[in-house]
Order: sequence, then C-alpha cells, then structure tokens
Amino acid sequence: MSLAPALHAKAPTPTPASASAFACGPAALAPREREALQHIAAGRTYVQTARRMGLSKHTVDAYLRRIRAKLGISSTAELTRLAVSLGL
Repeated sequence: MSLAPALHAKAPTPTPASASAFACGPAALAPREREALQHIAAGRTYVQTARRMGLSKHTVDAYLRRIRAKLGISSTAELTRLAVSLGL
C-alpha cells in the first residue's frame, strides 16, 4: 500500500471567484439573506434594514458578508446588480 501516487496526483485547478459565484448560485441564499439583500438593493442602510427585519445591524452585516462570500461579490453595487437580476 503506497501513498506515492497520491502525493504526485495533480491538484484541482482553482476557479475564479466569478465562476464559482454561479456554481452555488443565488439559490444557495437563505430566505433571510435574500430579504436583507432586497432591503439593501432598495437603498436602505444596514440600520434601516435591521429595524425592518427586527434584527441588529450586526446580523444584517453578517447576512451580507455571507452573501458576498457565497457568490464572490465584493461591493454593494454588485449586490444591487444581483438583486435586480433576481427580481428582488
């Protein structure tokens, strides 16, 4: 039982963030993440969004950070563009 072949196996090539964004897709968003995205895309601040959702602004921030991580998005403008494309 030799591990030598496994050590020399080719590692998978990483995909760019933009390509992986659609691998998990917007369907991977939780309902509350989608709701937070809808509020932000409507031009509301984190505090306004938090009040409407009955959350703290830190929770809204966490939702939006998770969305960015899941979809490889880095700016609020991209978040808004995503919301528009989803019909939110």
